[in-house]
Amino acid sequence: MDEQAFRLEIRAFIEEHYPKDWLYPSYRLSLRKTESWQKQLFLKGWAAPSWPKENGGMGLNPFQQIIFQDELDRVGINHAPNAGITMFGPLLIRYGSEAQKAQYLPDILSGKAIWAQGYSEPDAGSDLANLRTSADLGGDHFVVNGQKTWTSFAHEADMIFLLARTNKDCKKQEGISFLLIDMKDPGITIKRITNISGHSEFCEVFFDNVRVHRDQMVGEINKGWTMAKSLLGSERITLGSPKIAKFPLSLVKKLADEYDLFADPVFTARYNELQLDVDDLNAAYIRFAEVLRRGDELGPEVSLLKIWITDTFQRTTDLLIEIAGEDGCIDKTLRVADGSTLHVANQYFISRPSTIYGGTNEIQRNILAKAVLQLPG
Repeated sequence: MDEQAFRLEIRAFIEEHYPKDWLYPSYRLSLRKTESWQKQLFLKGWAAPSWPKENGGMGLNPFQQIIFQDELDRVGINHAPNAGITMFGPLLIRYGSEAQKAQYLPDILSGKAIWAQGYSEPDAGSDLANLRTSADLGGDHFVVNGQKTWTSFAHEADMIFLLARTNKDCKKQEGISFLLIDMKDPGITIKRITNISGHSEFCEVFFDNVRVHRDQMVGEINKGWTMAKSLLGSERITLGSPKIAKFPLSLVKKLADEYDLFADPVFTARYNELQLDVDDLNAAYIRFAEVLRRGDELGPEVSLLKIWITDTFQRTTDLLIEIAGEDGCIDKTLRVADGSTLHVANQYFISRPSTIYGGTNEIQRNILAKAVLQLPG
């Protein structure tokens, strides 16, 4: 596929189908809000850029995936990640039964079913193996009890994939199973969490004697940890995507152009440093994405991506705040010369927890130290 032709095709598609009033939003738009766009991507065959073609995806190589995302970032498209596309779908393609693939993959692609991720718990975030949500098997059903937290957009989800403890009498990394649950099932309660920017993307999800048929388990009972690690690798490459810093960096450029800051060599040097970090991350990201494309497991070195991009994200929003001055410290939406808008404070707030979710950067550094550099514990 010719790179320039591919770029131009994406640009033309965005120009024709993407609503102009959704560009450069002050917060991430949810999948439920952007259903019309998801439908257009599906009809075009572009819903899952990284999935194999035989499973309904585009079959793009990692470099082409970067091009695809670049064109979305270029015009300020900022959506919440689609957990069904980026995390659950690839896992199901690899580990699911043929019946499960036939049942779930088409609805993920079409946008008919929105999925949430049920991993983190109050005492099991970065230490995921410490989870306490239980799933007791009796006959053909598990009975699930427990709590998940920081579950992004659970209030909009149709389904949730989660980890639950199915054996308490073994090493904590063992005895964990991977279950699929309908969010409309009896016994599920969802409570939204309001963050510092005033939005409620995150939720707590409570399970009170929720019955789940054993057909809704992916893989073997008590063997969910292998899949969990695989999905965490996919999550960390998602959370390590260059787009996380590219979008706010594009806002920095917009505001800097507005104030003619590129005439200042000190500012230009700071901007170029951030741009080079993002460009270097692009190259590293392509390498890791290629590993997934081949169907191989990501090693512990993937933690590098998450550390690198979230640190760059925070430094980028620090610079954005500096440029905006007092306008960056209040609840105010700025309008720039090209007619687009940006909310500087919200970008800053969004960047702060990025070094915590998905496994804190301290944990990621420990992983690199022990598993990659072979340093003592």
